[in-house]
Amino acid sequence: MRELMNWLSGGSNPDSFPYSEVLAEFHRTGKHFVANELLALLDQARTASAAPPAGGAAATTAGEHSSVRFLRNFLDVALDKWDGRYDYQTYLALKLLRMPRAKFTDDRRVADPAGMRRQQDRLYLQLIADALAFELAAEARTTDLLPQQRPEPALVVKRYRLGIRAASPVLTRLGLSAPVDNPEPAAAAAALHAVVVADQTAAEQRELRLSMLPVYLVHDEYLFIRVLQAYECTFALLAAELQSTISALAGGLPRPAANRLAYARDLLNLSSPLFSLMASMQPESFRTFRVHTEGASAVQSRSYKLVESLCRTPEEPRLASIAYRSVPEVRDRVLAGQPSVEQACRAAVRAGLLTEPDRRLLDKRMGEFAAALIQWRQTHYRIATRMLGARSGTGYTEGTPYLAAVRSIPVFTTDTTTPLPLHRAEPTGGDPE
Repeated sequence: MRELMNWLSGGSNPDSFPYSEVLAEFHRTGKHFVANELLALLDQARTASAAPPAGGAAATTAGEHSSVRFLRNFLDVALDKWDGRYDYQTYLALKLLRMPRAKFTDDRRVADPAGMRRQQDRLYLQLIADALAFELAAEARTTDLLPQQRPEPALVVKRYRLGIRAASPVLTRLGLSAPVDNPEPAAAAAALHAVVVADQTAAEQRELRLSMLPVYLVHDEYLFIRVLQAYECTFALLAAELQSTISALAGGLPRPAANRLAYARDLLNLSSPLFSLMASMQPESFRTFRVHTEGASAVQSRSYKLVESLCRTPEEPRLASIAYRSVPEVRDRVLAGQPSVEQACRAAVRAGLLTEPDRRLLDKRMGEFAAALIQWRQTHYRIATRMLGARSGTGYTEGTPYLAAVRSIPVFTTDTTTPLPLHRAEPTGGDPE
């Protein structure tokens, strides 16, 4: 590839890396079929990007450092199959997206919670708007990206409506106005995309564009990737909200903790249209491209496992299962003593930090969040059953039998705000109240 060879021989400046040309090649064949010659050149580019700058470390400015880091992340995502480490994280290019994360002040309060939530809202909205923009472009025949198995017009209209439904609450939260109530679904989708693009930074546009690396040429894989990315950013914020809940409880602040749980509940409930959007995917299309996603599965979702383990500490059999062995960094955090909401509640009760009304409120909010998460699991299972049937999963799991087995795992144990004697183990099993 000429542009990449010129870049390698011309000083390997990260700011001039030929992203567009490389991306075009990946889109032309699908990641699974990219030529080895190109992958070898990208491997050389990765080596070049790891070399220290000519003037030494002191010569690297903050901007240059950011450019180098982004290039390395892109190359790590692009070379996952070449390296033999392809998985769910690299399939979704999660390193390239700005996921929300909780940052804490010295007194254990969340730093800029509104900014954290706004970051999630922006990314979530951009992902949905981009998915709809692809449908618009394909319908107008202005793109030749992923040309196989295009959906029928009626199905595309359904996707416009579902996407608008998923985006509308976020538009309101962000204070963005878009004429999404247009009775013509395509016009509403176009209006949504126009508003989102006008609000995007150049960096956000680049990250979104480069995070689309489908494995094959089937149209519906675009929708599949964007919906999964939207759920990943949702669960990343859920994890941050749960960490904030734990911090508030440890600091003797039960009302802010309850508010965090309420926001997490609402966030999960309002994301439910994403499942409807996912369900509009054509099963035959999913079965076509999933052949090339072997090794990548939602069982490897770090953000989901982080949410689960922040609710309560998983029992040993769960920690020893493929679900947690697929996300060793989360498993290590749990084994190192990561606190959970359930533990923080019980500790607050033991320490006398909760009044009786506080305890009732927390128990109510925990039950509501647990119900929302269990409903999410049930819906996930139903959609997977429709798409997969009895087929095995692509992350070396049993597929739908695995989801059936884990969908009823309790989010919290019963009576979570009742203090337990210190000599007793915490109970297992039971449904949340």
